[in-house]
Amino acid sequence: MLTFTSLGGTAICMTTDKSTLFVHAEKKENRQDNEIFLLSSPEEDPQEGFISWPGEYDVDGVAVRGIGQNEGVAVSYTVDVKNVRTAFLHSPLTEWPESQIELLGNVDVLFIPTDNPKVLQKLIDEIDPRILVLLDTGGKEKHDEALKACGASSKEPVEQFEVKTSSLPQDGREVVVLKTQK
Repeated sequence: MLTFTSLGGTAICMTTDKSTLFVHAEKKENRQDNEIFLLSSPEEDPQEGFISWPGEYDVDGVAVRGIGQNEGVAVSYTVDVKNVRTAFLHSPLTEWPESQIELLGNVDVLFIPTDNPKVLQKLIDEIDPRILVLLDTGGKEKHDEALKACGASSKEPVEQFEVKTSSLPQDGREVVVLKTQK
């Protein structure tokens, strides 16, 4: 089972059986051995357990792909674990060329910022995830517009979201709104 909680903005904590991944989160000085940090922008000399560059990585059975954006200033990620492909898009949300969409592959769970609802809708149509998790990054007005565009304006935020391979929707799309942890 995979468990997801919001740390605010595009920062997500993803827990697997063996590892805890912090995506687009602040670095921790006292990183534990089972923690992996996927940073939002490249660092010259990333330490062990920190991924910040585009490329493919395998850490403790977790396959990670970093996809560079905005001319190398930002990094979005796909994470494959337990036959579930999760994508975490960087904020601010911009249009993606087809070559980058292809790098995402078949996405089961898409974490997408709501700071640009028009681009958000286009990317959702192109990526076509089974589960869509909206991340509040653009303020209330843009977030509400994104919720409405996805048919989720009445969705109550949840503290955490769990995914099992067997529980992925076969038809349609599930929309999730994560409540930011304080």
